[in-house]
Amino acid sequence: MTVQNLMLYEDKYYINVNEENDTIFYFFDYDTRSADINMVFPHFHTFFEICIPLCPEAVHFIEGIPYEIRAFDIVGISPNRLHKTQYPAGKPCRRLIIQFNIPSTVAGLSDEYGQLLSMFDVEIPIFRFDPELQKHLCGKLNDIYRLAPKKDPMRNLIIHQKFVEFLILLFLNRENNIYSNQSELTEMEKKVYAVAGFIHAHYPEDLSLESLAREFCISPSYLSHRFKQVTGFSVTDYIQMTRIRNVQALLVNTSIPITEAAEPCGFNCFSQFNRVFRKHIGMSPSLYRKQNQLPHPAQWTL
Repeated sequence: MTVQNLMLYEDKYYINVNEENDTIFYFFDYDTRSADINMVFPHFHTFFEICIPLCPEAVHFIEGIPYEIRAFDIVGISPNRLHKTQYPAGKPCRRLIIQFNIPSTVAGLSDEYGQLLSMFDVEIPIFRFDPELQKHLCGKLNDIYRLAPKKDPMRNLIIHQKFVEFLILLFLNRENNIYSNQSELTEMEKKVYAVAGFIHAHYPEDLSLESLAREFCISPSYLSHRFKQVTGFSVTDYIQMTRIRNVQALLVNTSIPITEAAEPCGFNCFSQFNRVFRKHIGMSPSLYRKQNQLPHPAQWTL
């Protein structure tokens, strides 16, 4: 089927090239999501991710801030950036998720690949274009959709080539991005999400309910009640989970000793860190690293 005469789509249609730890990796996931399976807390990946909703509306959270998205918006998330998508109640929403790795440098080129990937490092990596450009971008992805099931010896190379063409088209038209966040929030919700965004930006610092209440000039009791009401988490749990997610990124991506991973993420007491990690993740930091660390983690440098 074709969604709005733009994108080829079939539920549970998957396209895979290599594994997520490989230098070049692709996973195209055509599927639906609904409100009853919304993510509870933001998560991260060690690879890049693109989310293209095919439903009228949804909300994407990036580092605690909500952004309204609609059909054919392109949300680009760089590795280790905390994010989640929240879908509305009612009919399940179609969407395309593209998870990928490509090298940032390639012999014989200067920094072209790095420039393509830098599009996702901006504060709001969400792209919205006019219908004609949407058609061209979807056309690149539709080429991949058609090719994927074929027994072609050049299949993986052509998928890579077509996806790079998609990124180049996105990059060359980034100045034509017309996205603006129209998320409809009450003043109370805006305040709560401002606090959440502050936590994501300042998690290594000494944060508490009281210090955040002072920062935003509201009473601790009001903040505590409203924060729980909007996010589903207490302020303390939200701070702890944000810190833990960033520790997880260190454990997966670097060879930093576990005893040194806690402090850069806001934990001043190692025994408390161990306790909080087990509480939220359900296993010890060492077991988590053993199960999830990349084959060639980066060397940690201060």
